[in-house]
Amino acid sequence: MSELIGRSVPRVEDERLLRGEGAYVDDLHPSGCSEAAFLRSPQAHARIVSIDVEEARSAPGVIAVLTGADLAGELEPMVFQIARVVPETVRASTGAVSRVHPMPAIPADRATYVGQPLAVVVAESRYLAEDALELIELELEPLPAVVDPEAALEPGAPLVEPEWEDNLALEYRYRRGDVDAAFEQAAVVVEEVFHSHRHVASPIETRGVVATVDPLDGTLAVSASTQTPHQLRDFLAGALRRAPETLRVRAPDVGGGFGPKGAIYPEDLVIPYLATRVGRPVKWIEDRSEHFAATTHGREQVHRIALAADADGRILAVRDSIVHNCGAYHTLGLVVPYNTLTHLIGPYDVPAVDVRLRAAITNTGVVAPYRGAGRPEAVFAMERAVTRLARAVGIDAAELRARNLIAPEAMPYATGMIYRDGTEQVYDSGDYPKLLARARALVEEEPWAERAAGRRVGVGYAAYVEGTGVGPFESAALTVLGGGRVRVATGASSQGQSHRTTLAQIAADALGVPFERIEVVGGDTAAIAAGFGTIASRSLVVAGNAVAKAAAELRAAVLDAAGSLLGAPPESLTLADGTIRPLDGDGPELPLADLAGALSPFNPRRPAGAPTELHAKAIFNPGPVTYAAGVHAAVVAVDPATGAVEILRYAVSHDCGRPVNPAIAEGQVLGGVMQGIGGALYEELVYDPDGQLRTGSFMDYLLPTAGEMPEIRLVHVDCPTPLNPLGVKGLGEGGAIGPPAAIANAVEDALADLGVVVRACPLTPDRVRALIRAGGGDGGATAGAGATEVAA
Repeated sequence: MSELIGRSVPRVEDERLLRGEGAYVDDLHPSGCSEAAFLRSPQAHARIVSIDVEEARSAPGVIAVLTGADLAGELEPMVFQIARVVPETVRASTGAVSRVHPMPAIPADRATYVGQPLAVVVAESRYLAEDALELIELELEPLPAVVDPEAALEPGAPLVEPEWEDNLALEYRYRRGDVDAAFEQAAVVVEEVFHSHRHVASPIETRGVVATVDPLDGTLAVSASTQTPHQLRDFLAGALRRAPETLRVRAPDVGGGFGPKGAIYPEDLVIPYLATRVGRPVKWIEDRSEHFAATTHGREQVHRIALAADADGRILAVRDSIVHNCGAYHTLGLVVPYNTLTHLIGPYDVPAVDVRLRAAITNTGVVAPYRGAGRPEAVFAMERAVTRLARAVGIDAAELRARNLIAPEAMPYATGMIYRDGTEQVYDSGDYPKLLARARALVEEEPWAERAAGRRVGVGYAAYVEGTGVGPFESAALTVLGGGRVRVATGASSQGQSHRTTLAQIAADALGVPFERIEVVGGDTAAIAAGFGTIASRSLVVAGNAVAKAAAELRAAVLDAAGSLLGAPPESLTLADGTIRPLDGDGPELPLADLAGALSPFNPRRPAGAPTELHAKAIFNPGPVTYAAGVHAAVVAVDPATGAVEILRYAVSHDCGRPVNPAIAEGQVLGGVMQGIGGALYEELVYDPDGQLRTGSFMDYLLPTAGEMPEIRLVHVDCPTPLNPLGVKGLGEGGAIGPPAAIANAVEDALADLGVVVRACPLTPDRVRALIRAGGGDGGATAGAGATEVAA
């Protein structure tokens, strides 16, 4: 049997989905199911004077109407364990202070952002529930709101939480080396302010929850569009005061997650609670307007960054003061803000660093992980600053990067920082100069001016590292079924990452069973008792190694049981292609299916002491995270007259360790690139100064489509990690990290002689024209060094 790891085996997920046989939350219709709809706050900050629900309660088909006052004695404010975690090593190295910030499932006294749930209606149908919402009389007293995170930290700013003395949710400062001396001695200093704007994930499937109570044993079954079913089960067990074994949480097919579905929401708690209260199944499916307002958002940071360098462009020091917008609730502690610190310096060898971050709460939607989770914000600031430094020094931007990259012989490379899990940050493996060289080759091989049709052409780069495979653990359980098939149960939950293919490849190789006989089950707490979930580019690293570990244990159990039947020492046997054979080829063979049948408790010839089933389970606890890396390069053509930006080519040079399935790996990267392009050129979630959401539909919030996908070329420069047995690194978020910085650098390169400096995205046509006007250019000047102007 040929080795499967490293081969582009076709996805086993596709046929069923392409036939329309997927089963998503909204496809579930339990018998007697009712449906829920939420009344949401129309104001960003207001005191709840009254909510009159009596008319709604008597409306046709209404089963129940509940407000925050009704739930006050039933559901405690939501606090997530991760919000409490500040490792002592992190505290010692940065002085990190983080406030635990409880979030009410439904508030009883104040609304703090537009879209916050204020009441819920349960009715025979969603239509009747929506009709009843119209009958609720809501009286709010407006309170001062604060939207801008920097303004929120100013003295005298309106307080989001009246009992707090300010709006500061988290603060840390990391210092290494003599930063002041480096800036005093520098030949060149670049200081800039860069903004990462707010996004919304926009998966094709919005959130949804269906909850059912079994009338026989009282078991609560919850189906949810979630990335973390085991974490949701454990949270619900505590919040509803139930034993975990009386809860089953299942994620059916999930139409995209991208981070927001890794969070736990008020609706995730309220819907199961309602099912226990009304005594029948309750279903809620988020509509798109709710998704824009009430699902967690991503990004939004302000970086005041400065780089000091010598005359040759070698970076001596980095200083950055960061303000992060948490939105109305600081729910996840260090996760996003601290990721920004540990990814800011990226693949560069920087002797001195001084980074301070303050996270503010504001009267806007909650900000939580979205594909990249603090990394794209850091990379945008650093890579834009590096490009500004190259222009100030007067050398090519790619060359300046090459002079500052960590050399491969320096691996493993200790940055001096502490990672979010409390361990020392050490880049375990990688060849960053080769990554850059391969990316350059992909974009410098053609005379782009000939394709520009009268437009200006620019090239931009972005280099990054990505910590992947974070703990604390993941689990796997493998069982031999009838017919010699093997079921792999995993705590990892798929939202399109191809777990059923890649984990089957790992299991098949480790066991010696044909790939076609492996079936993978994930996202179901009934299938495996313990799990953590699919977030943070961790599944292949943590779940993949758990599967490999369990498969090795199952293989040993198979050979041991076969030895009992064949009268041969287990070490004299092997398992290949689903059949047990003597290593020397001399003796009888035993198909795995026959072995499983022989172990049946109904078989009178079963050897005494032999197991009745072939089963193994394992938990993989990773050590320090392993570092994937990449260099993105964009070639753009800009029309100064219209401000239109076209990506002529996009290149990615990527390191994900040992690829299990190269085609799937490339698909993951390309999908991320398109989301990054969306943030660079199209997507922006905007609040007005009063906290009203101005981009609450796809009429105002633009997404790239297949028609906007540019030519993308991808190469792998893979350096297997020594930190796990498979040698794999995560790659789920890498594609989304680089595009905003690479494209911004390319646009600035094309327009540099016009005085254009890109400090924020998206680079929409009107924004590009505004940048040209602000730079003093009229669109007709001659292109400068690093940009190419083409005659019309």
